[in-house]
This record gives sequence, structure tokens and C-alpha cells, in this order.
Amino acid sequence: MSRRFLFTLWPFTGHLLPQIAIAQALRERGHEVAFYSGEAVRHHVEGQGFTFFPFQRVDQEIAFRTMRTVDTGDRRARPGGGRLMGLMRDWLVETVPDQVADLREVLDAWGPAAIATDLSLWASVAVLPDLGAPPVALSSTFMGPLIPGPDAPAFGFGLRPPHGPAGRTVHRGLTALTELLGTPLRRRLDEVRAQLGLGPLGESVNRHTARLPLYIVGNVRELDYGRHDLPPSVHYVGNCIWYPESDGLDGEPTAEWLERIPAERPWVHVCESTLAFGDPFLLRTAVEALAGQPVEVILTVGSGRDPKAPGFDVSAPNVHVARWLHHGTLLPRCSVLVTVGGKATVLAGAEAGVPMVVVPTTWDKPDNARRVTEAGVGVRLSARACNAAGLRAAVRQVLYGPRFRAAARRLATQLAQAPGSPRAAELLEALAASHPAPPLAGTVAAPARAVPPPTAA
Repeated sequence: MSRRFLFTLWPFTGHLLPQIAIAQALRERGHEVAFYSGEAVRHHVEGQGFTFFPFQRVDQEIAFRTMRTVDTGDRRARPGGGRLMGLMRDWLVETVPDQVADLREVLDAWGPAAIATDLSLWASVAVLPDLGAPPVALSSTFMGPLIPGPDAPAFGFGLRPPHGPAGRTVHRGLTALTELLGTPLRRRLDEVRAQLGLGPLGESVNRHTARLPLYIVGNVRELDYGRHDLPPSVHYVGNCIWYPESDGLDGEPTAEWLERIPAERPWVHVCESTLAFGDPFLLRTAVEALAGQPVEVILTVGSGRDPKAPGFDVSAPNVHVARWLHHGTLLPRCSVLVTVGGKATVLAGAEAGVPMVVVPTTWDKPDNARRVTEAGVGVRLSARACNAAGLRAAVRQVLYGPRFRAAARRLATQLAQAPGSPRAAELLEALAASHPAPPLAGTVAAPARAVPPPTAA
């Protein structure tokens, strides 16, 4: 039976690519798929033949402005706790009424059987399920569930997972502290819910995701601390990734561009975030550390930077610079991956069996670095301490350390055996089949009492 599925997400490339992979698997099974997001990803969505519902009332620039503010500059230039809380409130909470208004129109017009959402689109996560919408699944853009539990460290600190009762007590305390600091966000979210006729959420949004009927994790349990403390709604399906067709430095396909790089010496790939905000310190440090060394260094600078700009267009013959390269083609030929620790890059490296040096910066990257070290597939180097000598030593440690290569091969085997996007599509099918079809009109059912129309907060 053919059904309709709606993906809702903020328009970040790293958030989109896994969802396109799952959407393609759904389409192969005979279903229709649409996306609700910002204009920044329209070309990718429509280029793959999916229906695109753009933000109408929501301003995508709010999200990009938050990313730029946090990622730009050194640690001293980044926003402190109070300012960061304001940025997060404006992005995550104050946009919720406009998200709801947009989505009511989409649901009414298109009538999906189920919704798969990005965690940071809080209307889908924390409002629509209580408004009688179609069932909502979380299709996570993180390497693991953010649901607190005894097997995982407190999120956001890059700490080792707890061992023993004392360690679990410490991490429970850290989690409680972060939830306490997030109280203003929850209070404001509860005010927005009240405007829609709903009661308080009663817990953090991360804890609330455990109540959703389906939580899809695009990873394997082994690269998420081996967690076994999660509700049955959580499913690890393995890497779900779609690579856009793009060109190398001179408009060539990746495979052709790589043919010009000597293959006699090990290849080291160095990359930063796809958003390319802030100072590219890792790229510059890698050039200083590895130019003239007995390796071939392949830098990708991101679509937002000029690969021929000063600092990238180096004269060392063993350093090669491109704007973008297809990781599925490049990484299987590499001996080391050096990265800031974004989910898509870490999983692509793990899938290719490449040991890593992770220099984590912001957001979830410190936790991703910890997952890499806990799995034994790489080392972590502090961004604050990242200099040429330290990075060169870390690359040599991973390059010549057989235990890292062996662990990377084991992890690659586990990822290869995981079902990936087809399994995610099956789970979404089962979710839709287990719930009654939404009505053809007024897809979002009205609450029991009169509700004022949503207004911008």
C-alpha cells in the first residue's frame, strides 16, 4: 500500500543528506515523500524528485545565524551561557508557532501518513504529537540518542561513559545541571504550547523524545558506547547517507581528480564542517604539520571557501586542495582521516575503515570524538592544543598504530552488516501502518477546547 511520508528539518546539509537516503528507500518501496525545510536545501530535494514545501513563516536565517555565531571565532569570541541561551531560544522555541502554522497547512494539503523529523525542529518533536497529527518519528541527525541513561555520559561535554555507581552518579548530576540551565527554554516552550491549548511538556525535549513511537539512529550501537539503556522505540540501523553529485577542484568528478595524486605514499584526508563557518584552523594547521612529510595530504575546504585563497593554495607538492570531494570515493583510499568530528564525516570514515584524528570544535563534535576514542578507532586532539607538532604526532600515532587500523576494520564490518536506509524505511512503514490514516482535510485535529490561531512569539 502506497503512503505519504513527510520529512521536516532545518536546512543544514548535514541534517538533509541522511534523510534523503531514507526518502529514496521509501520511494523504492512505492511511497511518496515530501520535505518541509528552508530554501537552502530546495535544490537538493527537488533535484532528487521529491516534493518540497518551503518555510513560509519561518526564517531559515535564524538557524544559520546561530550556527555562525557559535562556530565563528575562537573560544573567547563565542557566546557565553546567557547569550547562547538567548540564541537557542530564538532559534528552537520562538520559531515554533510559525513552524506549527506552516505545518498545519502542509498536513492539510498533503496528508502524510507519518512524519520523520530532525530533533531540532521542535514543533514536530514537542507539539504536533499532542495536536492529533500523524505519528511522528525522530530520524536523528546525531550519532546517538540524546535520551539520558546510565550507559551514556552527560551530553555535550565529550566525557567518557560512566563506569560503576559513582560514575553514574556524577553523570546524572551533570545531566541534571544541563537540564536546570535549560529551564528558561522549557518554560518558554510551555508558554507556546499553552497558546495552542496544550499542557506543559513536563520534561526536557531530549527526555521527551523517548516517548515518541519511533527513534531512528543512523549509526551502530558499537559507535555509541554500546548503549543498552534505551526504550524499545530506539533502533540503530547503521549509516544512512546520500552523497550529492559535485565536482572536485577543477570541475572534474572526484575519481578523475584523485587520479593525479601519487598512490605510492599514504593518503591523509583533512576536512572541517560542511557549513564552513569560522577560522579554518584545522586546515591551516594540517598544511603546516604535514607539508613535506611522507604522506599525500588531501584538503577539502568546503563549498563556502575558495580553495585557491591564501592559506590553502600551498606550494608543497604533497598537499592537494579541493572545494569538495565524494567521501564514498575518497575515503576507502585513505590511511588517516583528520576531522573536526561532524557526524557524517565520522561515519563515512568508519564505514571506509579509516582510523581518525578528531579535533572537536562545537555542538555534538566533542561527544563524537569520544565515541571514536571509546571504539578504539582513533585519537582525540583538543582544538585548544592543536598545533603543528601535536597534529603531526597524532597523525603518525594513528597511521603507524596497528591497533587503530584493526579496530577501524572491525567497525567497518559492523557498519557494512547494518541494514541502513532500507531498514529505516521499513520502520517508518510499520509506524504508518500501526496508526489510522489521517483525515483528508484538517489533518491536524483540533484540541478538545478552543485554540487561538498560532501567532509569532
